[in-house]
Amino acid sequence: MPSPVPDVFLGLMSGTSADGIDAALVRFADIDGRHPRLQAELLFGRTYAWDPALRARLVELGQHDLPLGLDDVGELDTRIATALADAASQALADSGLRAAEVAAIGSHGQTLRHRPHGRALDSRDRFTLQLGDPGLIAERTGITTVADFRRRDVAAGGQGAPLLPALHAALLQHPQEPRAVLNLGGIANLTLLPAADTPEGVRGFDTGPANGLLDAWCQRHRGQPYDRGGLFAASGQVDHALLARLRAEPWFALPPPKSSGRDQFHLGWVESRLAGRESPADVQATLLALTVTTVADALRASGAETARVIACGGGVHNPVLMQALAAALPCELESSTAHGLDPDFVEAMGFAWLARQTLRGLPGNLPSVTGAAGPRVLGGIYPA
Repeated sequence: MPSPVPDVFLGLMSGTSADGIDAALVRFADIDGRHPRLQAELLFGRTYAWDPALRARLVELGQHDLPLGLDDVGELDTRIATALADAASQALADSGLRAAEVAAIGSHGQTLRHRPHGRALDSRDRFTLQLGDPGLIAERTGITTVADFRRRDVAAGGQGAPLLPALHAALLQHPQEPRAVLNLGGIANLTLLPAADTPEGVRGFDTGPANGLLDAWCQRHRGQPYDRGGLFAASGQVDHALLARLRAEPWFALPPPKSSGRDQFHLGWVESRLAGRESPADVQATLLALTVTTVADALRASGAETARVIACGGGVHNPVLMQALAAALPCELESSTAHGLDPDFVEAMGFAWLARQTLRGLPGNLPSVTGAAGPRVLGGIYPA
């Protein structure tokens, strides 16, 4: 049997925390068998900083329902795309790879709004909007660019998120052990992988806020973009009355499939539930407890047989969060590093894989995860 032919894709990801642009150069290879599997080798991964003024604008838009004119949206679309193209070009320079060696870029873009349930959780006028003109990225890099992955799934009745459970299944599903993958990005989401060797039965959904609120509260009260080492949260005490008010948010009671974003869970949302006497450190501790309890509740409700949780995303580097999760979860918790996957670049690798799927005319979503009417080829292709 001939060995599989490898191919290289570049994934670009900026999540709800807008803490940087993750660039991942990935070589994929198919593994033949009764049920096709996948190898994904991270050739290079690095996070590139946003221009501070642009990042401040993106965070501001995520925290407040600010009016935007058409010119504002158009300018943001161009500025974001320029930053993404620069990150892609810098990743090539830093890795030593040439543009001609990359089959395509898979660009997530920057989410401006994600309303898969509609503005009032009523399923009317559902939409998701990511900015970062893929035509401009293709033009500036000279590499075919695939982007705008979420809207086709939403058009098919899905949530448009999470989109990576199919990749999680291809890389991490085990035939004898039921597992879950926990992504601790701006928003936390779970992928539930049954003990099997096919993606049938895989489920996934957002569980609620993670780094997005923790980072924003830390920035406001400490002037730091994130809570390094979880020390800010560790200096406070959980306010159980505040935690109860936060957990009373109706979104948490929605059944899967469901997804959310910074426009749902932002500082204005937190402030509306404060009594006014809380110390900043206690609020930080309570926000961390919110992530822990909502993840644990979701796992108990939907993944009772799970034997192992594999964590990825920036939250893996917060030891206070990880220790609290390990104590709260009913099973073993470990970093994706234990499985050869850098936790900082799993999402960017996922969008590299989605670009590969699209170019091959293969679906990128799992209807059992997003609730879409069926498998769909996602995104648009912008040739070099």
